Amino acid sequence: MSEATPKTPAERLDAFLARAPYAAFIGMRAEMAGDEMTATLPFGPHLFGNAKLLALHGGLIGGFMEMTALAQLSASETSARRPKTIDVTIEYLRPGRAQATYARADLRKVGSRIANVHVEAWQDNRAHPIAALRGHFLLTGEG
Repeated sequence: MSEATPKTPAERLDAFLARAPYAAFIGMRAEMAGDEMTATLPFGPHLFGNAKLLALHGGLIGGFMEMTALAQLSASETSARRPKTIDVTIEYLRPGRAQATYARADLRKVGSRIANVHVEAWQDNRAHPIAALRGHFLLTGEG
């Protein structure tokens, strides 16, 4: 017996975050404002890539942006389809400092099987992103 699909984007977002252990490990939070989601990565000392420079780990930033894309797809999907990563390309634009990081995903194209998503992450100013992700995701009915 399958579990019921959450009805609202906020419920679908909460369901995604509840079943994503990596999102819990890094402390990722997200909230919906209409159909737009903003993901937040609160700073924690376990997130350092370089403690001398007080810089976030690049893999952490990439993982946060991938989770942001998957969360936005999950919140936007009205069916039971669950997105799975096919590939991602990450552009590191500025160092991530020891402070909160934010991200938003733009669903460029959502087809019947594949979605193309662009994510930008920033800290102080959204106009100055620290990294960007472009990815393709498989939309599947399998859990």
